[in-house]
Amino acid sequence: MRANVKLFAILRERAGTGLLPLQLPDGSTVAVLLRELQAQRPGLLLDAPSTMVAVNMEYVQEDHVLRDGDEVALIPPVSGGAS
Repeated sequence: MRANVKLFAILRERAGTGLLPLQLPDGSTVAVLLRELQAQRPGLLLDAPSTMVAVNMEYVQEDHVLRDGDEVALIPPVSGGAS
């Protein structure tokens, strides 16, 4: 199955792109996707425990089962800004 991983903020900067297509075994969960990303791009998910995951624009947990063509958004914690 194929998932389209959208990256935001620091994750986008680290990857050098906002979109990563990823091939996974059928029946993979978000946890499997995160492990595969870490294996393919070490250092990308340094903040993984704090990263929010949305599948097809709905927040999900790591046990969520993915389907072919799902859009998986990885949203890291955001801070800063001007006062």
